[in-house]
Amino acid sequence: MIVQRSALSGWLLIFRLYAGVFWLVHGLPKFLNPGMFMPPNGYMGQMIARASQTNTGFYHDFLVNTVTPNIGLFAELVRLGEVLTGISLLLGFLTPLGGLAGCFLALNYLAAAGEFRSVTGLGTINAAAFMLSFFCIVLPVGRFAGIDALLARKPNTRAVKAEFVDEPIAGPRAPPD
Repeated sequence: MIVQRSALSGWLLIFRLYAGVFWLVHGLPKFLNPGMFMPPNGYMGQMIARASQTNTGFYHDFLVNTVTPNIGLFAELVRLGEVLTGISLLLGFLTPLGGLAGCFLALNYLAAAGEFRSVTGLGTINAAAFMLSFFCIVLPVGRFAGIDALLARKPNTRAVKAEFVDEPIAGPRAPPD
């Protein structure tokens, strides 16, 4: 069965818009109500404390030695990353980069929640966020009704045709005075 290009483009647009809304719905409340998310009493501090206790190895060391001393910076990066990812996908601007940022955020959320330890982690919202973002990298979701589509258009150029003019054999002559 052959799917028409316009139908496929429409579905890719819907997919991209959903992914953008997904990230904005998670990022905007962190700006609108910073007390619920930002340290010291917000969710970010609690999440990092819990993740530091339940993780081991490299990620544990990263959380304890890098994130915890700089938790305010990482909280800002998280909420800014979610909002910018959402805006990128909604506008269809640099969608592969927006998808990559979403994948990076989702992988960190999966690791912090310890969802890599069992197969049930595949059924979580973090795994769904990763897949949404991953498909925004590998599918041309920004090529329809997005800024990426405008940037990808080639200018309408005409082919230049070379013309050869016969020269006199004796050589060029100066115009008479």
